[in-house]
Amino acid sequence: MNKELLRTIKFTLFSLSAGIIEISLYELLSRFTSMPYWPCYLIALVASVVWNFTLNRNFTFKSATNIPIAMCKVFIYYSIFTPISTVWGNYLVEMLHWNGTLVTILNMLLNFVTEYLYDRFFVFRNSIDTKEEKKK
Repeated sequence: MNKELLRTIKFTLFSLSAGIIEISLYELLSRFTSMPYWPCYLIALVASVVWNFTLNRNFTFKSATNIPIAMCKVFIYYSIFTPISTVWGNYLVEMLHWNGTLVTILNMLLNFVTEYLYDRFFVFRNSIDTKEEKKK
């Protein structure tokens, strides 16, 4: 139980760092370019995904699993999440005139919860803490 709580705390902290990257990059792109919402969001999302995957694989789940396979599994998640969140976000910002930062934060919260569950129970399910075992 304590290991799971620690794992959840680590995932949360790494996700916060990825969130800072995502929201900062989104803000820079949306304020200093003339791009519409969706490319700003996509660029920021990709940057945060790479950061978050690397940290969580190494430090949260401590997985020694095959990196390309784990990345493919994460790619499957994002091949579903990204189009839905991009279309939904673009609709809210461009058609309903919601604040782009608010929409990005809502997408980040949805991503945080669903990705933790996906990573924990699918991507790293059978390889949690194998990095430590491999060292021994």
